[in-house]
Amino acid sequence: MIRMLPAVFRSCSAHRLVLLATFSAAVLAPLTSLQAAPRNEPLEADRIVAVVNDEVITASDLRQRLDLALAQLKSRGTSLPPKEELERQMLERLVMDRVQLQLARDSGVKVSDAELDQAIGRIAANNKVSVVEFRAMLEKDGVSYPKFREEIRSEIIISRLREREVENRITISDGEVDNFIAGEQRGGAASGEELQIAHILVRAPEGASPEALQKLQAKAAQAAERARQGEDFAQLAASYSDAPDALNGGDLGFRTQDRLPTIFAQAAAELNPGQSSGVLRSPAGFHVIKLVAKKGGGMDLPPVQQTRVRHILIRVNEVVSEEEGRRKLAAVKERLEKGGADFAELARLYSQDGSAAKGGDLGWIYPGDTVPEFERAMNALTPGQISEPVRSPFGWHLIQVQERRVQDVSDERRRSIARQALRDRRSDDAYQDWLRQIRDRAYVEIRLERE
Repeated sequence: MIRMLPAVFRSCSAHRLVLLATFSAAVLAPLTSLQAAPRNEPLEADRIVAVVNDEVITASDLRQRLDLALAQLKSRGTSLPPKEELERQMLERLVMDRVQLQLARDSGVKVSDAELDQAIGRIAANNKVSVVEFRAMLEKDGVSYPKFREEIRSEIIISRLREREVENRITISDGEVDNFIAGEQRGGAASGEELQIAHILVRAPEGASPEALQKLQAKAAQAAERARQGEDFAQLAASYSDAPDALNGGDLGFRTQDRLPTIFAQAAAELNPGQSSGVLRSPAGFHVIKLVAKKGGGMDLPPVQQTRVRHILIRVNEVVSEEEGRRKLAAVKERLEKGGADFAELARLYSQDGSAAKGGDLGWIYPGDTVPEFERAMNALTPGQISEPVRSPFGWHLIQVQERRVQDVSDERRRSIARQALRDRRSDDAYQDWLRQIRDRAYVEIRLERE
């Protein structure tokens, strides 16, 4: 029997869709890195530097992205790559963003103003200021608030498009899960040791000629040789890599080996911390990786805190507006606070979710089971406490934590973790391959002139 999950749980692939974590580093870095680089030279007349299908990218678009990139690199203390290389890198990033946004627009992927407001609220909180203060600080530093909002909207849209077009299409069989768990029990690659990997990707277009592939491989080999000689890998990534994380130094953070692309895990097994690889080949192109650090180990999963929670959901649609949905839940909360009203009864009466028949009860859930917005609000509550109305991709929620407990990980949960690890392993490769395909299908004309 297939059990339909209430509208609060993530799909398996949505584990990766943590909105603020997938925003570009330029907008999530500390506010100091958002300051535009000073420009004393006169501004040139705006001109077209690229055409992407039926849209253009202008020199001012590129300048704005370059200013943020330069500020970001300087704030990290990263040596700046040559201006021409950084300019080329940023233009390619703008092209890839534009291709994805056009695809999202054509397929109906949208982000409402309410969701955007919540995301910006979290960015402001990350900078330890209110939204009003955050806006004033942005404008003081020369960052246009309306453009900042649209940049954030674009990042969320691209994340949702990736989830729908790539991650939701990755399937993991039960046999693969069985083999993964068996390997874990033997103390293999999934033993819990975490590796910090940085990478460089030189993307290879689909159907590239042997001559073109040879040039791309030579470019990757040059990056690998410079890395082997001890040059700053972050600077090399900013100069050479076509991956979206190039300006973050290509840093993938700490991951267990089972959550790395297979070719990365295999190459990392031959490296000591601080060493980099030769050129690796994948369907997406040519890679160079660096093993930055290792930590941890041990295959046992520690006990985790579970939360028993219930909720009331009001969906937002053509009939129910954002404000009306929020207002309805505010009225429900007022009834609960005044006493005499039962949460379960009101959930059965008002909630537009599969859990309504059970009084909104979602049962015992693990960290990571629900969408980020719901989980953050839930974690902030004490048992018995009721939240303010909370917006998620599903609508507006009223959340009540009933109790918490610490439990060992069950066999079912272990299988879920194994399935997610296998999905994560494939996700990055699948995403890069998908990016290459949609880039190759798009009409792109680069008009970046050199003086």
